[in-house]
Amino acid sequence: MKRSNPKTFYIRTYGCQMNELDTEIMVGLLEKKGLVKTDDEKLADIIIFNTCSIRDLAERKVLGKLGQLGRIKKNRPIIGVTGCMAMAKKEALFKKLPHLDFVVGTNNITDLSDAIDQVIEKEQTVLRTDNKFEENLDYLVASRDDKVKASISIIRGCDKYCTYCVVPYTRGREVSRPLENIVQEVKMLADQGYKEVTLLGQNVNSYGKDFKDKQFLFHDLLYHLDAIEGIERIRFLTSHPIDITLDLMQAIRDLPSLCEFVHFPIQAGSSRVLKKMHRIYTKEAYFEKVHLLRQTVPNVALGTDIIVGFPTETEEEFCETLDVFKQLRYECAFLFAYSERKGTPSSRWKDDIPEEVKADRLHRLMDLHNQIVGEIMTDFIGNTVEVLVDAVNEKGQLKGRSRCWKKVVFDAPSDNPHQFIGTLQQVKVTGFNHQTLKGEVLARELVGC
Repeated sequence: MKRSNPKTFYIRTYGCQMNELDTEIMVGLLEKKGLVKTDDEKLADIIIFNTCSIRDLAERKVLGKLGQLGRIKKNRPIIGVTGCMAMAKKEALFKKLPHLDFVVGTNNITDLSDAIDQVIEKEQTVLRTDNKFEENLDYLVASRDDKVKASISIIRGCDKYCTYCVVPYTRGREVSRPLENIVQEVKMLADQGYKEVTLLGQNVNSYGKDFKDKQFLFHDLLYHLDAIEGIERIRFLTSHPIDITLDLMQAIRDLPSLCEFVHFPIQAGSSRVLKKMHRIYTKEAYFEKVHLLRQTVPNVALGTDIIVGFPTETEEEFCETLDVFKQLRYECAFLFAYSERKGTPSSRWKDDIPEEVKADRLHRLMDLHNQIVGEIMTDFIGNTVEVLVDAVNEKGQLKGRSRCWKKVVFDAPSDNPHQFIGTLQQVKVTGFNHQTLKGEVLARELVGC
């Protein structure tokens, strides 16, 4: 049966901020095509799952949802899978899910519109999963719901090949976006009233290393973007410790817009486990960089990623991770138990840590993290932080983040709290709840739109 021309679409996003940005670009492309976005999948003529392959749980959620859609007998929507799972599984998805219409990989976002046209016109399934990314994506078409903060892609792919990670296989090798293209987008966002941009990449610190015709690196990009009028804050995610340089640290110290927060993933506290992960640094080298960063930017806050239960990790080596956490006192942490990802080097090894041991180690690390965060939050009480207001919560309070990535809520100083969205406010911290600071705005600093 020939499909009628679709009018509406629904996109569900899984995974990282890079996936969220890819979704914003896809939304823009489909709206440019004349389609209308809906937040109700039951009203959608096209349903797209923009997927993640980093964790097994994310894949299982997608497959379960896709299986449910396959039971629709009448007026079945066009169903597509994009993102990392599309790259990891490719044509195998059609075998597992015969009702699937198209699979478009991370390097083929520009083919989305054409893929849908082929499904409609030729009544056939479409697979587009190129292994190499060509820098031809129209980032300016991105359709964003947030009007204060925006994410900007500056580099795609990864060349590090950590043994547990599928990203080099699902997003390919590193390709840096041209400087002039990035500057154009940031200037456009500034003109539209955006106050904060987050520079995204699997490894932002590698930016520019693949340029053949010029010597232009990540810290050089930051100096260009800091000069753009209207942008109050610049953040970046994520970093590989081996590529964090003194030049970058000095940029964070010297550039007014650069926020004093660095996501600095260690992944494990044992040098032997780090070597098995192919992280290219030792624990000692990592500590040296953290020490240099804190010397250069004394008020910097650190975030990290950690995997517990990596194959062959001993109890003593896990205790090294606990010790690293105690010493460095991360303010933000993404903590995971190891799960095998097909196609990675570690998938060829025996997953020899029992699940109950992984769970125990994860809970112990999470408990330590919560304890340290509680101590850090207590130290904030009585201090004043600068908050970029980005929303009003259900209680009518203003909410936003400090420069060092702390969530902050405080009472609105007027009956029209929405007028303060997009403004910077000085807030005195009076307490906290879990990982959110509570405070009161300083009246003398009060600025509305």
